[in-house]
Amino acid sequence: MSPSESFRVLDEPHYQPQANEVSLFQAAYAARLPVMVKGPTGCGKSRFVEYMAWKLQRPLITVACNEDMTASDLVGRYLLDAGGTRWLDGPLTTAARIGAICYLDEVVEARQDTTVVIHPLTDHRRVLPLDKKGELVRAHADFQLVISYNPGYQSLMKDLKPSTKQRFTAFDFDYPEAALEARIVAEETGIAADVAARLVTVAQAARRLKGHGLTEGISTRLLVHAAQLMRKGVSDRDACRMALVRPITDDADIRETLDHAIDATFA
Repeated sequence: MSPSESFRVLDEPHYQPQANEVSLFQAAYAARLPVMVKGPTGCGKSRFVEYMAWKLQRPLITVACNEDMTASDLVGRYLLDAGGTRWLDGPLTTAARIGAICYLDEVVEARQDTTVVIHPLTDHRRVLPLDKKGELVRAHADFQLVISYNPGYQSLMKDLKPSTKQRFTAFDFDYPEAALEARIVAEETGIAADVAARLVTVAQAARRLKGHGLTEGISTRLLVHAAQLMRKGVSDRDACRMALVRPITDDADIRETLDHAIDATFA
């Protein structure tokens, strides 16, 4: 199997468009423009990127960014083995060589001195300097860079530089409107449509508390988790408490408020 084939998304991911984001992404890819996807936790950002890689029939290399990630983790490094030293490409370099979509998930978690290595790939040059190796990698014609992050977690210490942001086209994602979100949960899990609608009602109650004791509301991802528990025989209320409330808060008053919302919704 070739390197590019090993990164293919073989099965169509379940994704329900909210607007015209699919056609807009296709246009950005046709122009080989880098894309930035912004939105709250669990609203479908990563699923959207995976779906677009499948639809465009391009390999997808995903990197989960974190504060310990170095530039070498992205571009590559020399390794020592029994035969001496050898160079190992990082995921960004691999994507640039084979013409994959490289997806940097939660890019603001990485240090700013790490993310600047993407700059030469995101303008007219489309190159990646490997300083340690003395090589200039010219990106494959099919290469595209996609990044995502949650603006709700931004701070002065965790934000992208303006010089980085202005290299990207961008999408704003949010949780789907209620009827669409219920349909997504039902189709994703096979749960009854009326139960999916009740789960969305609980999620909306929690989202109204964002900024009033909750940092983040109940995500579509958590609704899927609750529905999966229900499908395994867990009671409605226990599944909601386990999947929707306990993961997002330890505050006793907020837990009680959301527990009451669950009891009322599933009465």
